[in-house]
Amino acid sequence: MKRVFTLFLFIIGFAFSVHAQDDPVEVETSVKKISDTEYDLIFNVYIDDDWHLYSQYNPKDASLPMTIKPSEGESGYTLEGKAQESETTTEFSEIWGVDEIFFVEEAVLTQRIKLEDPSIRQVSLNIDAQVCKEFCLPYDDDFTFSLDGGEVVNEVATIDEGSQKMVNSLNLNLKNSELLELNLGEDAGGEDNKGNLLNIFLLGFLGGLIAFLTPCVFPLIPLTVSFFTKQSQKKSKGITNSILYGFFIAAIYVALSLPFHFADSLDPEILNTISTNMWLNIFFFIVLVFFAGSFFGFYTITLPSSWSNKTDSASGIGGILGIFFMAVTLAIVSFSCTGPILGSLLAGSLTSDGGPMQLTAGMGGFGVALALPFAFFALFPNLLSSLPKSGFWMKAVTVMLGFIELALAFKFLSNADLVGQWNVLKREIFIGIWLLITILAALFMFGVIKFPGGEKIRRVSGMRIVLGLLVLGFAVYLAPGVMKKPVWNQSLLSGFPPPQFYSIYNQESDKCPLALNCFKDFDEGIAYAKSVNKPVLLDFTGWACVNCRKMEENVWSENNIYATLKDDYVLISLYVDDNENTLPPEKQFDFVKPSGKIKKIRTYGEKWATLQSVNFKNASQPYYVQMTADMELLNSPQQYTDKLTYYNWLKDGLKRFKQ
Repeated sequence: MKRVFTLFLFIIGFAFSVHAQDDPVEVETSVKKISDTEYDLIFNVYIDDDWHLYSQYNPKDASLPMTIKPSEGESGYTLEGKAQESETTTEFSEIWGVDEIFFVEEAVLTQRIKLEDPSIRQVSLNIDAQVCKEFCLPYDDDFTFSLDGGEVVNEVATIDEGSQKMVNSLNLNLKNSELLELNLGEDAGGEDNKGNLLNIFLLGFLGGLIAFLTPCVFPLIPLTVSFFTKQSQKKSKGITNSILYGFFIAAIYVALSLPFHFADSLDPEILNTISTNMWLNIFFFIVLVFFAGSFFGFYTITLPSSWSNKTDSASGIGGILGIFFMAVTLAIVSFSCTGPILGSLLAGSLTSDGGPMQLTAGMGGFGVALALPFAFFALFPNLLSSLPKSGFWMKAVTVMLGFIELALAFKFLSNADLVGQWNVLKREIFIGIWLLITILAALFMFGVIKFPGGEKIRRVSGMRIVLGLLVLGFAVYLAPGVMKKPVWNQSLLSGFPPPQFYSIYNQESDKCPLALNCFKDFDEGIAYAKSVNKPVLLDFTGWACVNCRKMEENVWSENNIYATLKDDYVLISLYVDDNENTLPPEKQFDFVKPSGKIKKIRTYGEKWATLQSVNFKNASQPYYVQMTADMELLNSPQQYTDKLTYYNWLKDGLKRFKQ
């Protein structure tokens, strides 16, 4: 539990500092030989002003103590106890209630090792520590020591000759590669990407407003307002503190998204791997069903009370730090209502194609919406009387959130079904489940069904009848989706249900979108393009890719675009999440990632994802490339965009091919 809480503080620290300053710790290393098998490895640590680094002997009930251990994969030697430390500082912590032990300005750490293999000439040790001032940051780094005084040699990952040949075959040696620098997905489509982030922000904002109306957030307003009105003797001070309180609430939720940016920068395919992992999607399905049960009132989800007790006591420190811990306390206390909404936001962002920026935009919108009412009523406490009283109406809001969570849960189960190719949750079955959930939600609004802790409905209010009719209207909209040929275009659903060709009914083509002719293998598609002398449209897509489905169902379906794709291009659709179809043993290989680690390529999805990252330095989907069968780019790559931009892009590439 302590590690989880400290990790939470790490994340908050990231929000304020990660892009604003350099690492507050610098380390120099040296080696002292004791005997043929014993060496002292010495760390000279320099710590920036106002920062402190925690000792190995810091109490376990306080900030995380430092650990020194062999780096991953190291063997052939052992550590002789803990490292010897230079002078430390001891100071009582009001937050943890214990004496903490740490270094200021500088530290010398001497770790003795004993070789089991005398032939070892260099070793690597890892330092995992915590460095703090007003907030804390994790410090985790590896250091390599040369035992014979020679130059440190960093090992380079190597692969066998067969794997190298396979890697070489993935390098397309593209002609006109300068067109990649003019990526239309970031240029002409840039405004659309900004608009998409704005939409995500607004959805997060809506989620924050809904969370504000729930039973574990709404009643907290009077307590918060009372704190600021009583503690602030001057009105100007009260205004400043109110604004600062709102800022901290928003910043906390934004900070929770920041670690995913670092994960993405370490390996550009990591979020794609997360989003397309079958078992992770099943996990998200189970979690969201669990969250839905909480909203329905069958049980309550709360964080450990000790967390809120510690942050609540820390909020009494006063000043800016006290206000910050008040905001942290709010985040913890309200978790039973905000947690399921944030969980949905996290799962939705990780299994979408916008990467961590979508998560940050959504969390930012959520935090701002949750912060605004608290800051506003702290500024104008007289307006509190205009708020409706807490009551059963909040239960109705919470139950409706449960239905939304349940519907979203089946989206993740659908992702797992598509990636695993189980052929169970076909499009019509998926829409049928959503239809059933929607009907149940309408019946709840009409007072026909109830949930634990709900009110006894003696008379259904006019508002509930109106909302029930709106929900029932959405059920009517869904109903044709279970038919072979829906009577109207259900464009609002694009990207959520499985693709149209993944159907219980016989389709003209059950392999390609919109019954287009497509190839699922790159080499086969290129060979066909040569034989018919047509340009290639390379489509990097995914079974679990929401924006891919939106493009296929809303853009490709446009008559002129559909005709161009069908008649003028050879479509090669490469599913980067096709990880259930294993490559033949002779076509499996190892690949050295930019991080220097070896990645084993065993499935078609891994192969196509590697093909995309090697040649186009991109790991997002959809990603469209126009090229000839001789590997000459015809245009800049395109990503998610509108109909007109996409059609003009197709025609421009076709014109260049004919020239």
